Amino acid sequence: MDGTVMEEEDDCPELVPIDTPPGPPAEQIPVTIITGYLGAGKTTLLNYILTEQHSKRIAVILNEFGEGSALEKSLAVSQAGELYEEWLELRNGCLCCSVKDNGLKAIENLMEKKGKFDYILLETTGLADPGAVASMFWVDAELGSDIYLDGIVTVIDAKHGLQQLTEEKADGLVNEAARQIAVADLTIINKTDLVNEEELGQIREAVRSVNGLVKILECQRSKVNLSEVLDLHSFDSKDGANLAEKLQLVKDTRPHLDKSILTVTFEVAGDLSEDALNVFIQELLWEKMFKNKEGQPMTVIRLKGIVSFAGKAHQVMLQGVHELYDLNETPQLWEENPRINRLVFIGRNLDKNILQEQFISTVLEGAQGN
Repeated sequence: MDGTVMEEEDDCPELVPIDTPPGPPAEQIPVTIITGYLGAGKTTLLNYILTEQHSKRIAVILNEFGEGSALEKSLAVSQAGELYEEWLELRNGCLCCSVKDNGLKAIENLMEKKGKFDYILLETTGLADPGAVASMFWVDAELGSDIYLDGIVTVIDAKHGLQQLTEEKADGLVNEAARQIAVADLTIINKTDLVNEEELGQIREAVRSVNGLVKILECQRSKVNLSEVLDLHSFDSKDGANLAEKLQLVKDTRPHLDKSILTVTFEVAGDLSEDALNVFIQELLWEKMFKNKEGQPMTVIRLKGIVSFAGKAHQVMLQGVHELYDLNETPQLWEENPRINRLVFIGRNLDKNILQEQFISTVLEGAQGN
């Protein structure tokens, strides 16, 4: 297109008549991130979803470094090191492609076929940090994207998971297996037939010690009920009522294996100042200003809460992954219920007492915590 046409276009923007009724809002498509160590059964899970008969049209983006099952080999679409975004349509209406990058480009290409599917599953590589991938979608969704982040699912190998969780990392780095559990909304403990009841109990306890909020499914050969994996609504305000209930049940965890990642929770009655809460969260997530008794900075991997702002009738949901966080009004009203703020932090070097004291002194409007 030459410059003159461009100039003309600049001069004459097309005017839209205002009496046109707006179209229905486009349905956003959910994205679920599937993560887990190599060999845990991620690809088996995705293959099961791709070949199982169900009424959902699912698009699956497989990361190239998968476990190399026969189906995945037949779906591999890169040639001579080049990435080919070729979507294969399967018999049950699902679509599949294999990528070398984090899958964002594949999703953009996929959105052009939007009529063909209603769900996206994205597999991340064995050592990838799912929180970083989740953050990309989360930011995207804020910009009015066609997709939204539905949840993060971590697959764990019942037989080797404990060993992967206890592996000491050099230079104080976070154990990747523990991080994948810390950020998850759902964990699937797979290959339960390879362990006895006591071993299964140990891995269950280990998962729970890292992430006190996570839902745990147990299965063999990655065969799970799809309805328990999809439509988790973990990141949107539809989860408000469930979250409020769930937060009441969360207990503090004791460091079990990976000595540094655990869950702490507290509740404080009263109204908060929204500005002060933003300052508190930013100092915690961005500035890493809070330290535990040993002087180590607290690092939050996942944060959830229901909070009460002065003058607001609705409960507000707080969500955080790494350095991103969001405050959303939920449909739930406080009404006659006592206004109790409940927060859950999952991360490293967390000290409940210090966090709670900081929270009360900086955020609470003239009230004391429990």
